[in-house]
Amino acid sequence: MKKTAIALFSLALFSCGTTVIKSTGKKALYEVLTQQTDGGGNIHFFEILSEPNEIKMLQNDNKLKNKISPIDVQKSNFVILNMGEKNTGGYSIAVENVVETDKNIIITVKETEPEPGSMVTQGLTYPFCVVKINSKKEIIIK
Repeated sequence: MKKTAIALFSLALFSCGTTVIKSTGKKALYEVLTQQTDGGGNIHFFEILSEPNEIKMLQNDNKLKNKISPIDVQKSNFVILNMGEKNTGGYSIAVENVVETDKNIIITVKETEPEPGSMVTQGLTYPFCVVKINSKKEIIIK
């Protein structure tokens, strides 16, 4: 009897802490199109592409051309996160969080460095990330 009571109590306690996420059928707020440790520019910058002629540059890239549709050009913004030139491997740049408000989209960027003393490749790297934001709202990057 005691074992049954404990099992039921544990089940009830566990189910209270469980969150059920229902799919609304809406498109995700953002999508990382590519994230690479090499291939970006040699300076640190973030760039927001919102005009069709700017987005055309991404569509000309072999790795991205099949990930951007003509509708995306009209309904989405694109963000290039570039970490700049690094002397070794072990660096990366990524999206940590994206929040939509009534007026804008706030992107929090996460830059990762190798741990001191860790083994890394010895060579120049250029980490970057390209993100599609499924909105035409103003973008703020933190």
